[in-house]
Amino acid sequence: MGLKVAFQMDPIGAVNINADSTFRIALEAQERGHELFYYTPDRLSYQEGRVMARGWPLSVRRVQGDHFTLGSEIEVDLSSFDVVWLRQDPPFDMNYITTTHLLEMIHPRTLVVNDPNWVRNSPEKLLVLRFPDLTPPTAIARDLPTLRAFRERHGDIILKPLYGNGGAGVFKLSMDDGNLASLFELFTGFSREPLIVQKYLPEVKNGDKRVILVDGECVGAINRVPAKGETRSNMHVGGRPEPVAVTDRDREICARIGPTLREKGLVFVGIDVIGDWLTEINVTSPTGIQELERFDGTNAAALVWSAVERRRSGREAP
Repeated sequence: MGLKVAFQMDPIGAVNINADSTFRIALEAQERGHELFYYTPDRLSYQEGRVMARGWPLSVRRVQGDHFTLGSEIEVDLSSFDVVWLRQDPPFDMNYITTTHLLEMIHPRTLVVNDPNWVRNSPEKLLVLRFPDLTPPTAIARDLPTLRAFRERHGDIILKPLYGNGGAGVFKLSMDDGNLASLFELFTGFSREPLIVQKYLPEVKNGDKRVILVDGECVGAINRVPAKGETRSNMHVGGRPEPVAVTDRDREICARIGPTLREKGLVFVGIDVIGDWLTEINVTSPTGIQELERFDGTNAAALVWSAVERRRSGREAP
């Protein structure tokens, strides 16, 4: 029997149908006979005890320039749906956090993927702190002497906003780079958030691996290679995706973090691995499943939906 499925996502007209993971998940849902509804986060509301959304019935197709059709705009009670996908991109700000509080009010009777409580409490650069032996040396601080001392201990560093995304605001600073104080002043001048600093891993020149996990199990990986002259490998800033094998070290990392992800209802997760080190656990709106499917034929969207359908029916993963 088909499910009623709502997608909370960024405007669908702007998505790249050959790269966007949410589009691929919606297409797979439609192929399985599920009924789709779409709305943007600004159309989510709480009204006198009900969590509501104003949006549109949706159908999708892989046709460039004509990839979706919307029905008439309606307002719906999200508790009447079987599944709601929390899929808007960061920034992970108070607006984002507010949507997790509202969606938590209907979960798990309506299954919200990923679990909004744990999305809120497990942002990409913080959940990795639970696994310090798997990560490169890391510090989080809003204190310049702490950042300077970290660089003195570890040499070249990567400095970035704690709640940034897509490679925005990421800087590599060598031991003799004189810009640390200036960047600290820049970031703290417009934001009250801390910064995260990690030891620079030279292996990033060979790529930043995105490993996809579904219900805590590794299903495949792609490599993202930085553009010439770039430190950042994010595809948003010109990183090139390419096929890559899952290594024994990747599987070791997944085996360590998988039970935590499964326990917290983080069904679809993408982790970042540079060399032998885990750098991020992406739970808000991970990407990479379309590239994985093109490279080795793994239909991660189908695996995700099988996991969601199991959870919706109350059955545990095999």
